[in-house]
Amino acid sequence: MSAQLEALPHRHVLTLPALPSAVRLSREVAEQALVEWGIGLRHPTVDPALLILGELVTNSVRHAAVLSPQLTVIYAAGADCLALAVHDRHPYQPPMYASVTGTGTGGLGTVMELTLGLGGTAVVRADADGGGKSIWITLPL
Repeated sequence: MSAQLEALPHRHVLTLPALPSAVRLSREVAEQALVEWGIGLRHPTVDPALLILGELVTNSVRHAAVLSPQLTVIYAAGADCLALAVHDRHPYQPPMYASVTGTGTGGLGTVMELTLGLGGTAVVRADADGGGKSIWITLPL
């Protein structure tokens, strides 16, 4: 999957304080980037992608800010793929697919329902030092 993401021609990285305002800012930047990349905001994947992004950033703000005063959002796209990731420096790695089976709670259940409903994938990647993680969502366009 890493090689796939490296091949995406459009990329943008945004680092924000882990504050509630990060949710709105990350969505606004996503909308700007999508328009710049020629992906219309009326594309059927965009609204669910923005909701997914909002849920992931909200989770970082709510659950990781105590150990991670900043979070990073990575946006990437190609002709047929949209990828986004939220990174924080909290070591806990949520079980993404448990959210689908009913053992997960809250925002991750919504994230997984939307991601899988669109035919996308979700991956949690630990930092090399184990002190943080990124949650990557890849959606077909």
